[in-house]
Amino acid sequence: MNLERRLNLLIYLNDDWEDGYGGALELWDNRMTACEQRIAPILGRAVIFNTDLDSYHGHPDPLACPVGRSRRSIATYYYTVPRNADFGIERETQFRVRPVSDDRRDWKMILHHVMQDWTPPALRKGRRGRCSRAY
Repeated sequence: MNLERRLNLLIYLNDDWEDGYGGALELWDNRMTACEQRIAPILGRAVIFNTDLDSYHGHPDPLACPVGRSRRSIATYYYTVPRNADFGIERETQFRVRPVSDDRRDWKMILHHVMQDWTPPALRKGRRGRCSRAY
C-alpha cells in the first residue's frame, strides 16, 4: 500500500519481572551515541514512540531469564502515507484565523486536508473525482 510506519506501541505482559532478567527497551539518540531512556518491560506498561529512520530502539543485550520464562509484549504500529510521496494530494492555501477577530475557521477545508493527509492511498483512489471543490 506504499505506507510508512510512524508510531510504535508496545504493551508489556510480564508479571513479576526482575531487573536482573534484562530486556529493558532502550531508546537511543539520533546519532546513536547515548541511550536516552531505558524502560523495564513490566506488566501493563505501555510505550509509544515515533518511528523514523533514526529512531533507534530495542533491547540489544541477551535476556537472562530463568528457564521457562520469556519477555512478552504486544507490538502494534501506525502507518501513514510517506511524507515525500506524491499521490496527487490536492492542497489549497491554508487559512489561519487572525487573533482578536471575527474570522471563522473553514472546517470543510480542514476536513478535506485531514482526509487527504490520513487516508491511505488505496482508499483515496476510489474517492478521486468525488472530492470536488464545492466548498
